[in-house]
Amino acid sequence: MRRALDLAALGPAVGDHARVGAVILSPTGDVLGEGWHKGAGTPHAEVDAMTQVPPEHLRGATAVVTLEPCNHTGRTGPCAVALLEAGIGRVVYAIDDPGPAAHGGGDRLRAGGVDVVPGVLADQAEAFLERWLHSVRTGRPWVTVKWASSLDGRVAAADGTSRWITGAAARQHVHEQRAGHDAILVGTGTLLADDPSLTARGDAGELLPDQPLPVVLGDRPVPVDAAVRRHPRELVTLSGHDLPAALGTLRDGGVHSVFVEGGPTVASAFVAAGLVDEYLVYLAPVLLGGPRVALDAIGVGSIGERRRLDVLSTTSLGPDLLVRARPHRQARPAADEPGDAGPQNDRSTT
Repeated sequence: MRRALDLAALGPAVGDHARVGAVILSPTGDVLGEGWHKGAGTPHAEVDAMTQVPPEHLRGATAVVTLEPCNHTGRTGPCAVALLEAGIGRVVYAIDDPGPAAHGGGDRLRAGGVDVVPGVLADQAEAFLERWLHSVRTGRPWVTVKWASSLDGRVAAADGTSRWITGAAARQHVHEQRAGHDAILVGTGTLLADDPSLTARGDAGELLPDQPLPVVLGDRPVPVDAAVRRHPRELVTLSGHDLPAALGTLRDGGVHSVFVEGGPTVASAFVAAGLVDEYLVYLAPVLLGGPRVALDAIGVGSIGERRRLDVLSTTSLGPDLLVRARPHRQARPAADEPGDAGPQNDRSTT
């Protein structure tokens, strides 16, 4: 299963499908084939792995896969049926597929006489597929809110200038984060003030292979000559009056993760609405003072209403510091207590 997870990581980091890996084993435990899902319209991991194995060697073999084999027909047929037709004798998988249409592959395999073993390295698979699973389970994309500020929490000087607060290493890290999300979102205020391109770029300014979908939130029109209109992907504009509805629209379009980089107004709106799953805060060792703060009102009227965060990691990026945090969650109950708060946060410091 660890090998299958390594294979899954070779698949596209963004897109509408989960990254899945699979290993086919002989009855004696020898590896017969390996595969992973390479993108929309391509064979799923199990089928990809089985294509490497002579059909006669598949009968009675074991398939180890990171996600429950699917039970529906989309661009490809059901993997559960493909495994049954191949004569696979045992299927081991990490986590159930939460999709209403795709779920049920395990039951279908059992009904066909296959020995099915779920839950192997489930915690690792949950962590690996965290954003995708969140999107499928909740019906809205995973939301990462990012800002770069001075140590005193200012995102710009008093006259509005903000280029550049952080150094080159931090800025490049931001571009990598953009490329790792399905969409990047800003408000019309940021768009009109800064004219951002909303692209993910490399050290030399070149476009990275994975480009986030550009999204502008708000009711003011986007100028015809705005830089974002030259983005390699088509611009999406959404009203800012109903954030859950806007996220639902993106989710319906196949967006599973959103990188919010849209200035204090938009960031504060997401925080106030309780729609932030992760914070990336880039802190520069400078002081600016003045009114240009990273967040506006977020619905906190007293210290008792403060929004508590769990810091997952702090990372030095040249002279700057990246703080990665998430909304505070209760600790996992003891093993003999009911309930499950989910995987523990990784608090490693790098």
